[in-house]
Amino acid sequence: MSARFRSLLARWPVGAPVLAAAVLALTWGRTLSPGLVALVSCCLAGAVLSAVHHAEVVAHRVGEPFGSLVLALAVTVIEVALIVTLMADGGDKSSSLARDTVFAAVMITCNGIVGLSLLVGALRRRVAVFNAEGTAAAFGTVATLAGLSLALPTFTTSTPGPRFSAAQLVFAALAALILYGLFVATQTVRHRDYFLPVTAAGEVIDTDDHADPPPARTALVSLGLMGVALVSVVGLAKGVSPVIESAVAAAGLPASVVGVVIALLVLLPETIAAVRAARRDRVQTSLNLGLGSAMASIGLTIPAVAAASVWLEGPLVLGLGATHMVLLALTVAVGTLTVIPGRATPLQGGVHLSLLAAYVVLAVSP
Repeated sequence: MSARFRSLLARWPVGAPVLAAAVLALTWGRTLSPGLVALVSCCLAGAVLSAVHHAEVVAHRVGEPFGSLVLALAVTVIEVALIVTLMADGGDKSSSLARDTVFAAVMITCNGIVGLSLLVGALRRRVAVFNAEGTAAAFGTVATLAGLSLALPTFTTSTPGPRFSAAQLVFAALAALILYGLFVATQTVRHRDYFLPVTAAGEVIDTDDHADPPPARTALVSLGLMGVALVSVVGLAKGVSPVIESAVAAAGLPASVVGVVIALLVLLPETIAAVRAARRDRVQTSLNLGLGSAMASIGLTIPAVAAASVWLEGPLVLGLGATHMVLLALTVAVGTLTVIPGRATPLQGGVHLSLLAAYVVLAVSP
């Protein structure tokens, strides 16, 4: 392998986000031809991989659980901006967009990322070991936020339909912000050790057994490039969404499938980062990523759409239907049984993945 080729390989994490951002700027608002769809898809894949690389650099510098929190917050803030933008452009037809997107994120993170991480970790070491205190606190917060924001509106009577009244929406938004703020303070300040990886014997791992942490300047550059990559991921995913919508319509599938595909694309960086952490026997880091993303998705999206509803036209539908309510209840029950022991076999990972599969199948065939 030549020195020039090795140099190019070493620089791809820098070039991929820049190239993706350039392609995003050139294709934004345009109808994509088949050739441009292929180019955008390649740039999207490169942006995802580079985002994971830079997130790991930042995580290595700041340590856990700050590293997983940075990635979860970055992805969610961009996702929230995209939701509000689409709602502003969509009118009445986007009334359930926030609900569908948040619920898709909850199912993908709590069943997809968590299940895949447990399966990879358990297959590698027979049993996946994690910190029960921190994971239970995170999952309990996710379950509470999902219940207050997505399940409760279905049963309120002040406003017709599965919607909150103005006062109820303000309460849900404040509760989401306060609970998320309390969790972040618990995770990063008062009980940080609850969210650190543990050994098979239950000992907390507070150091990294690989290379020395990168310099602060390198971490700052990676933080900036990670932001560029994540913006590009969301923007390029939005750019190819009309192609996905056309393919879904041509196949005769429900329109909700589009939301599932877009959510999968947006959450791909966190999924890859979680699996790589599980392969290094850092299952707790994987769970921090998955549950932290679910929590941030609810805790930031609901307040954002509540504030945006002041000027947005049309109703804001947040309540889940009966099918999704059953899936949420199963996810909460199974997740509770999974996190209590602090240890999981491949069976638990498979159970969570089966719930995600059920969600995808029911999205395709309601």
